[in-house]
Amino acid sequence: MALTSGIMRSMRLGIVSDIHCNHAGLAAALDAMGDIDELLCLGDSIFQDEFSNEVVGMLRDRGAHIVQGNHEEIFFSAAGAPARADQRIDAGLLAFLASQPARRILTLDRLRILMVHSTPWEPRGAYVYPHSKQLARFGEVDADVVLYGHTHTQLVRRVGTVLVINPGSAGNAQDPGNGRRLSCAVLDTSDRSTQILDFPDPARSGRK
Repeated sequence: MALTSGIMRSMRLGIVSDIHCNHAGLAAALDAMGDIDELLCLGDSIFQDEFSNEVVGMLRDRGAHIVQGNHEEIFFSAAGAPARADQRIDAGLLAFLASQPARRILTLDRLRILMVHSTPWEPRGAYVYPHSKQLARFGEVDADVVLYGHTHTQLVRRVGTVLVINPGSAGNAQDPGNGRRLSCAVLDTSDRSTQILDFPDPARSGRK
């Protein structure tokens, strides 16, 4: 926890997911979030058949806490061998992303935070949308906060005692609920207030 003159202060946690090689989208998310203490990425930073040195380098340089998504899982499997053979891929960044786990537990400002890409339970991979009955299962998790992505659909909801957050997609907008704009989230650890930030996709600026 950060200290200022011996006084504890809250932390601002920036949350992104499903960047899908859109480095301009990630940069716009970071600009929208402003001053944050930690950056958390919930997977699918790349595509299953495409790597982005720019995105992964930006996440590494920001010291982001990262989990792998289903696209990383395929990319680093036998099926992803042709994509990994691309000579333009930075070997160090490739190894960095390959070393990230599928789930991660953090304790930040006394909050126990579980990061996953799709679901906290096995088998992984279900698309849990805001209307899904499966959302109730998030309340069974031993954590104060669960962060997930995968659906590209933003959500902030308390399920039992668990705060569940999906920031939407910072790179591949699909959510009709926000006009199919990109989005990210900022969590304030002091009161667990969460702000969803919508922004246009810079990679699509000027396109019809």
